Amino acid sequence: MIFEQHYLECLSQASYVIGDEASGRAVVVDPRRDIAPYLESAAEHGLAIELVLETHFHADFLSGHLELSAATGAAIAYGSMADTEFDSRKLADGERIELGAIGDDGSIGDGVVLEIRHTPGHTPESISIVVYENADSAPYAVLTGDALFVGDVGRPDLLSSKGVTSEELAGSLYDSLHNQLMTLPDETRVYPAHGAGSACGKNLSSDTWSTIGAQRETNYAVAPMSKAEFIDVVTAGQSAPPAYFSYDASLNREIRPLLDEATPPAEMTFDDVINAVAGGAVILDTRSPEEFARGHLAGSINVGMAGRYAEFAGGVIQPERPIVLVAEAGRELEAKNRLARIGFDNVAGALVEPEAAMAANPDGVARSSRLDASALVSAIDEIENLQLVDVRQPGETEGGVIDGAILLPLTKLDDGIGQLDPTRPTVIYCAGGFRSSIAASKLMAADFDDVSDLLGGYGAWTEANHPTTTPSNA
Repeated sequence: MIFEQHYLECLSQASYVIGDEASGRAVVVDPRRDIAPYLESAAEHGLAIELVLETHFHADFLSGHLELSAATGAAIAYGSMADTEFDSRKLADGERIELGAIGDDGSIGDGVVLEIRHTPGHTPESISIVVYENADSAPYAVLTGDALFVGDVGRPDLLSSKGVTSEELAGSLYDSLHNQLMTLPDETRVYPAHGAGSACGKNLSSDTWSTIGAQRETNYAVAPMSKAEFIDVVTAGQSAPPAYFSYDASLNREIRPLLDEATPPAEMTFDDVINAVAGGAVILDTRSPEEFARGHLAGSINVGMAGRYAEFAGGVIQPERPIVLVAEAGRELEAKNRLARIGFDNVAGALVEPEAAMAANPDGVARSSRLDASALVSAIDEIENLQLVDVRQPGETEGGVIDGAILLPLTKLDDGIGQLDPTRPTVIYCAGGFRSSIAASKLMAADFDDVSDLLGGYGAWTEANHPTTTPSNA
């Protein structure tokens, strides 16, 4: 058996290539949209990708099932509860997929076997895939999608606005865990679809795989408890999901354009950018917060590529808006493709040599205000109507906030910006200063009069022993 995990750090997303070495037949599970790594792996091992398996309709990224199918001729398969615009195979609970060699009479020889188990809860159509090295072996692994993570389980609240309550899905998840997954032998490896940092759960481990036995001992969500207790514990304390999640969940069901991952965005001049902005485009500056602060095109939004670039961009930009990219030389294609991973395809082009363009057009350049902790103390003391905004997630703010802060997670900033007063002096902070630059640039682009962000974030504030309070008093 050939078994590969492909882990994408910037989205905390795992996909899998599983093949039978003797027959050369393979499947890919939960592929990302830029599919070159799977094609390279198949070529390296002499595999033919025959099937793309999706554990569920993903909300946090746009899957590459259509791209892989177009490139290889592979069929696309989901659990039988899934409904797609494109042709897809519907897999029944207990159905087995055999990857052994196919004889002239149509019979399939001994080889790798995949068993489908319906595991609704994160979503109604969710499945898990048990992997056997051959028909007579013990389970080698289970690909759990977003049902069971290392240290956590999938959040059940992402469909709460679509006629299915989080309590109903949590109840289904309880049954899936105890009737389908935790019945597997303790030695069975657990390979989930996400790891630490993903917004698809609240307590994910940085480990990218585990075992059923280890999860039985350490995962709070599979500890002995009643279904009612389980529903309470898994629905509480979830982070605010990025605004684009519902967009991706819908798009993953639909027929849509394929990604061309090899063609960089069109080159644009300064005048091209100005014309694009006049037509409704947004400028997305992908450089570091430090570079952005020193000088950027007025009205730009700063989302640095060093972090969770696509996820953060999806929280502050509407997917239908045309996007003009500003990137370090040679990184324009990467910037475009990483946006495409969440279905943000409307890239109008990229500014060529941004530093030269800004030097030649100084009237179109702005700079950012960034305060250190001592300067923020002075601002709080001296500015009576100061508007202080904390853009961290609820799980982060539980440990304390700066007194008087408005709590507005970055992932919900685009929806919640209307609750802020654009006429008041505003200071944004996060944990370390990366997300605050994104939020501050978003407010500046929305014509807020006076915006700064806190260098070093809440960490710098507490390290300087400045006072904090609990969220209930914020």
